[in-house]
Amino acid sequence: MPQTNTKILIADDHEIVRHGVRNLIASVPEYECCGEAKTGREAVRLCAELLPDVAILDISMPELNGIEAARQILKACPQTKVLIFTVHDAERLVYEVFQAGAHGYILKSDAGRHLLTAVASILDGRHYFSSQVSEVLFESFQRKDMPHTSAAAAAKTTSRERETIQLLAEGHSNKEVAAALGISVKTAETHRATIMRKLGLHSIGELVRYAIRNNIIQA
Repeated sequence: MPQTNTKILIADDHEIVRHGVRNLIASVPEYECCGEAKTGREAVRLCAELLPDVAILDISMPELNGIEAARQILKACPQTKVLIFTVHDAERLVYEVFQAGAHGYILKSDAGRHLLTAVASILDGRHYFSSQVSEVLFESFQRKDMPHTSAAAAAKTTSRERETIQLLAEGHSNKEVAAALGISVKTAETHRATIMRKLGLHSIGELVRYAIRNNIIQA
């Protein structure tokens, strides 16, 4: 039987970044860019349709951030390896990414040197970290104080509620949230009220600040 290429999906809301990653992938004859997504939600949908071997996800994407997209992709397509590709190296984010089940974390500043190595490593069943990310993790283990605060806060909310948080923080109305999630307006309103109660928030302004602090959206 002819050998099939390794299928790789790219998800980033910046076209120039997708173009650069696509060119790197094209430099390896065995790799094939099977699809591109501009939002986390589109990445989840395309993964379900295309069943890629690897999904390369940015963290900061509209509609659904990379961490939530990773969770949904790994649930729907457990055979897909997820590589987070981002400018962020905050300790809390690194911890959340691996709590979500991602297989690798590489900084965009390292892409030219390490992206293909990262892809090869996770395809071979290993995890891959940028050197700066490895230092962040090493320092955390040395202190024995992995950042549980953010993880605990995230655990208060369901996956659907975290999707709602992002959509509301991006300025969508209850009606628009309902349409995006395929639920009724009443259910969207219920999610909103539950989120506010769980997180101790009292206004959309506070919800936006919460979303920015937790890198659900960008300022």
